[in-house]
Amino acid sequence: MGHKVVTFDISVVRSLWETRVKKHKAWQKKEAERLEKSALEKIKEEWNFVAECRKKGIPQSQYCKNGIVDTSMRLLEKMEKNSLTRQRTFTKARDKQSSPFVFELSGEHWKELPDFLKEQTHLEEWHIHSTLIQVIPTYIELFQAMRILDLPKNHIFHLPTEIGRLKNLQELNVSFNHLKSIPPELGDCEKLERLDCSGNLDLMELPFELSNLKQLTFVDLSDNKFSSVPVCVLRMSSLQWLDISSNSLSDLPQDIDRLEELHSFLLYKNKLTYLPHALLNLKKLALLVVSGDHLVEFPTALCDSSTPLKFISLMDNPIDKTQCQDGSEIMESERDRQHFDKEVMRAYIEDLRERESVPSYTTKVSFSLQL
Repeated sequence: MGHKVVTFDISVVRSLWETRVKKHKAWQKKEAERLEKSALEKIKEEWNFVAECRKKGIPQSQYCKNGIVDTSMRLLEKMEKNSLTRQRTFTKARDKQSSPFVFELSGEHWKELPDFLKEQTHLEEWHIHSTLIQVIPTYIELFQAMRILDLPKNHIFHLPTEIGRLKNLQELNVSFNHLKSIPPELGDCEKLERLDCSGNLDLMELPFELSNLKQLTFVDLSDNKFSSVPVCVLRMSSLQWLDISSNSLSDLPQDIDRLEELHSFLLYKNKLTYLPHALLNLKKLALLVVSGDHLVEFPTALCDSSTPLKFISLMDNPIDKTQCQDGSEIMESERDRQHFDKEVMRAYIEDLRERESVPSYTTKVSFSLQL
C-alpha cells in the first residue's frame, strides 16, 4: 500500500495566504498608529533626541522651546550635512568654559587640519591630540599670538621651519608622534619654557641652535634614541626638570653640573653603569631617578642624610609578554607601552611630592617596579 498524498488547488492555497498577509499588515498599521499616539513613545523619542543632541555638543537652547523638546527642528540632519557648522556650534556650546583663543581637536577621523583654521590667526593655543594628522602646515607662522602648541599622540613626522617665527611660543608638546628631527629654527623661539619631545622613539639628536632657549625650565626627551645628553641641553641655564629616561645613554657628561638650576633629573631605563661626581655640584638637585640594575658605581654622598636629595633606584623587571600574572591585556604597541611607563612614573613622583610628611632621613628609596 503506497503513501497517501493530500493535494489542493494552488489558487486556494494562495488565497488563504493572501488573506493572512492582509490581516497581519492591517494589525501592524493599527499598532503603529497606537504607538504614535502613545505618550510613552513620545517621551522615548524625545529622550533619544536629547541624548543625541548632547552627544554632538548641541546646546539645549537649540532643541528646547519654553522647556519643551522640539524634535521637528531636525537639528541632527542639519549638523550632519555641514561638519563646519557642527564645529562652530560645538565651540559656542563651550564658550563659557573655554577661551575663544583656544583651538581643540581630537579623534582619529581627522587626517588634516580644517581649512577654516588658517583664518583664526588670533588663536593663542592649539590642543590637538590622538589624530591621524601627519603635517603641521607652513601657515602656522601667521599665528603670532601663539603661546601653547600642544600636539601629543598624533602622526606628525615633520615640523615646519616656520615654527621658529612664533616669537611668543612658551610651550611645545610634540610627544608620541613620529618625529626624527627637530628644526634648528625652533631655537629662535626664545620665550619657550617647556619642551616635550618624548615618545617619538626614533629621535636621536637636537640641533645646537636650541642652546638659545635660555628660558626653558622643562625638557622631556624620554623614550627616544639619544646616546648622550645633547650639547644644547647643557647650555639651557634655567633648566629645572630634565627627563631623558628610556634612551641609550651609557654615561653622563662630566660637565653636567652646568645645569645649576636643575631640580629633577630622570635617567631610568638607560645603560648607565656609573654616575659622575659632578652630580654632587648640583646644589638644587632634589630628585634623581635611575635604573639600579646596571649601576656598579655612584658617589656615596648622593645617599648622605644631610642632603635633601631623594635618590630613587628602580629595579628593572620587564613583564614577560607571554605570561602576565594579573591577566591584564598586553600593550598594543611599543608606543603604548612607553606611554604607560611614563604615566606610572609621573604618578609616583606626584605622589612623592604631595605627601604631607616625609621623614627627613629618607634620602634613598629603593623598590621594585614592573614596567
